[in-house]
Amino acid sequence: MYNNRRAHFEYELLERFEAGIALTGSEVKSVRAGGVDFRDAYAAIENGNLELSGLYIPVYDKASYNNHEPRRKRRLLLHAEEIEKIRRALEQKGLTVVPTKLYFKGRYAKVEIALARGKKLHDKRRTEAEKTVKRELREL
Repeated sequence: MYNNRRAHFEYELLERFEAGIALTGSEVKSVRAGGVDFRDAYAAIENGNLELSGLYIPVYDKASYNNHEPRRKRRLLLHAEEIEKIRRALEQKGLTVVPTKLYFKGRYAKVEIALARGKKLHDKRRTEAEKTVKRELREL
């Protein structure tokens, strides 16, 4: 449903995980209506749980006083072994966890997260040049 295209440009994505995400009712309706923004979103382990911070889900305009905070921390639902694997990986220098997709599987909201290492400027340029070459070859 939503892709974080910027993550593919900014990071080298190493390993991906599918996680459930705990949303309120107004957040679910707002996600279905559109306008989700991944900018500045990342996941971190807090109190043994993986939490997604910085994900912008706009306020649902038809909700009453019971609306949600647009950039609140949201709990990601993973198996304990997966959380432990991510925790061990995050101890390495230079690794982070970023969301790459937000979608619905049946009636459940899911987030694809990835262990990622930041790209240097020259890596970004090389990736962009490769994309340009592929695009030009397709056009021929």
